Amino acid sequence: MKKSLLIFSVLVCILFSTTYCTAPKKEGWQLVWEENFDGTTLDTSRWSRIPRGTADWQNYMSFSDSCYEMKDGNLILKGIVNNDLQSDTVPFLTGGVWTKDKVSFKDGRIEIRAKLGEATGAWPAIWMLSQNKGWPMGGEIDIMEHLNFDSIVYQTVHTHYTYDLEIKDNPVNGGTNLLNRNDYNIYALEINADSLVFFVNNSRTFAYPRIVTDKEGQYPFDDDFYLLIDMQLGGSWVGGVDPKDLPVDMKIDWVRFYKKQ
Repeated sequence: MKKSLLIFSVLVCILFSTTYCTAPKKEGWQLVWEENFDGTTLDTSRWSRIPRGTADWQNYMSFSDSCYEMKDGNLILKGIVNNDLQSDTVPFLTGGVWTKDKVSFKDGRIEIRAKLGEATGAWPAIWMLSQNKGWPMGGEIDIMEHLNFDSIVYQTVHTHYTYDLEIKDNPVNGGTNLLNRNDYNIYALEINADSLVFFVNNSRTFAYPRIVTDKEGQYPFDDDFYLLIDMQLGGSWVGGVDPKDLPVDMKIDWVRFYKKQ
């Protein structure tokens, strides 16, 4: 009888992927949303492929299936050499996804477990933008950016206050944290009414607080934000791309969003 109940419980976990079966409990937090990338195709009710744009990070974004894969419970986003210049004239192609207009996050803790590939010109990123306001007034939250073969990741806040007014030291708008290179790491952000707090593998990087100021746009983070995850290549910050290092990829194991109990 006990054996039958155990088998039944396991089957329930597999079939329904409930909160309690798929993620451990976190003290003080309740899991309210998760994505485990366990299927064979991307859930388009939650995610869209990111289109190409004119910004550095968006130069090579592609809808091509060659930049996307679902395998072993991971979403794999790739940066590759473009071998079909007749169909697309850019030298490289990259994959990225976002939850824009589908899933938004506010007041909670978001965690992403990912493994980053390394290459000259590789710039994988996990970040958030306002669902309702344009940039930079709506704010930007960079949960993780990694450059080339660095042993650190960057975690940064951008706003009208930090970008247009160029106030980046009151309060400090960014920090770095060590990562386990060529392995999975957990990147986390806590979104509070009065602060953003950043972590890598539960090691606190820094906090960006709401402060009293007469300057506009210092803390626009009480809005709904959507999530972006992308394997970027090249740009003014990361530098040029070495085609010999490609392909390069980032593997995303899961995304979890918690609310305070």
